[in-house]
Amino acid sequence: MLRLCIMRALLRDQRGATAVEYGLILALIVLAMLGALQLFATESIGMWTRISDSVDGVM
Repeated sequence: MLRLCIMRALLRDQRGATAVEYGLILALIVLAMLGALQLFATESIGMWTRISDSVDGVM
């Protein structure tokens, strides 16, 4: 009887599901941030390359 009550309580507990949902949301946010950072890095490298080429052309 005690085991049955414990099993019912575990099945009704939603805290684990909420933690998983928060983990998935956090993973999506991190993926979006990594994508944005990669785009920013590519643009930044291109900008510094153009500046370096311009300085080399002047000298």
